[in-house]
Amino acid sequence: MPCASGGSGRERAVGLNAWGALPAVPAAAEIRLSSRTAALPAAAGNGTLLPYGNGRSYGDVCLNAGGTLLCTRGLDRFIAFDPDRGVLRCEAGVLLADILDLCVPRGWFLPVTPGTRFVTVGGAIANDVHGKNHHGAGSFGCHVRGFELLRSDGERRRCSPRENPGWFAATIGGLGLTGLVVEAELQLRRIAGPAMTVENTRFADLDEFFALNAAAEERHEYTVAWIDCLAARPRGWFMAGDHAGAEAAREVAAPGKARGLPLTPPVSLVNGLSLRAFNPAYFHRPLPARATVHYVPYFYPLDGLLHWNRMYGPRGFYQYQCVLPATARAALDEILQAIAASGQGSFLAVLKTFGPRASPGLLSFPMPGSTLALDFPNRGEATRALFTRLDAIVAAAGGRLYAAKDARMPGALFRRGYPALDEFIPYLDPKFASDFWRRIMEQE
Repeated sequence: MPCASGGSGRERAVGLNAWGALPAVPAAAEIRLSSRTAALPAAAGNGTLLPYGNGRSYGDVCLNAGGTLLCTRGLDRFIAFDPDRGVLRCEAGVLLADILDLCVPRGWFLPVTPGTRFVTVGGAIANDVHGKNHHGAGSFGCHVRGFELLRSDGERRRCSPRENPGWFAATIGGLGLTGLVVEAELQLRRIAGPAMTVENTRFADLDEFFALNAAAEERHEYTVAWIDCLAARPRGWFMAGDHAGAEAAREVAAPGKARGLPLTPPVSLVNGLSLRAFNPAYFHRPLPARATVHYVPYFYPLDGLLHWNRMYGPRGFYQYQCVLPATARAALDEILQAIAASGQGSFLAVLKTFGPRASPGLLSFPMPGSTLALDFPNRGEATRALFTRLDAIVAAAGGRLYAAKDARMPGALFRRGYPALDEFIPYLDPKFASDFWRRIMEQE
């Protein structure tokens, strides 16, 4: 839920949920920012501030109960664009969708994009988002040329790999805790048009997935798989994609207007019954071995249904996303077996691999290996008990969880999974905080 519209002054106190729509937290004061040159406003309540973009973080990394949320969607201006070099400078509240609308017709594309285009540039930096092309392109932060960071004491720092590099590394993936990114400069990548060529391959088990993936990463820019995690042997669809040539643009039509889920149903539409019907049907559906499609349905299939998070009902949902080292194949098998045995599978189960390119952020999530992301309806203690089991497998394998998707990770697991945490802490802004950070640092 984005911050309320309004001017640059203080807004009323509200109770905001994150995208997972878990029970509302105590109210935070909203202040909608509209000028990148203005000073930071005074914090209300407990005296802490936190940037808030478009509310697409799944858990409490974007929440600041009892404090102040700095709503950045009013910082939505393009500052400069070089159409020859593909260098874009914009304010932090610009959506990735806005960049695509501007740049795709001019032959440029985001170098890295997550599974939704409705996130802000500031949010993409704060969470160092990743996409289907990590094996070649790395994370979003690898393509950030620089940004301006506004601290609570009024100091403004220009940060880049060469200028204030420590602040650059702390802020990329820094969860909005080092200050407010007010503007950023990005390097885009050249494309011929909006079309994608996609190869679809059904696989019967994880051995087949890894064989397909290894071959595809040699030939394709984008790779990702959907997993039927309820099956006795995990199976799914492998989808490899590339930007198509200019002539292919004539074969694809831009997607129509997205439909919305108008209300939250009284119970979750995602349950054992619906999953047992959906997953086999999705696995057995006919898909062409090769197709030419518009980029939107390939990169952003869920963006076609606005407010899709409502389908999980009033209790909301969790996403569990982990990354496991490349040597921890057995741990991936164990995780999927535990999920299948629990009967709490997910129809949004995504499996892909991260390559060796290092992320620039101290707290960036990717590392070489496999990453699995699943959505789970909130079934209370049963769901939390499953996560405790999964946490133990991830920790033993030397993996970690993604803070942008988290709403319940134990502090010890976070501290163990992010070895640069002690190096990051000195860059914290003393007046910036989040529910996630308090939870992580206060837990044993």
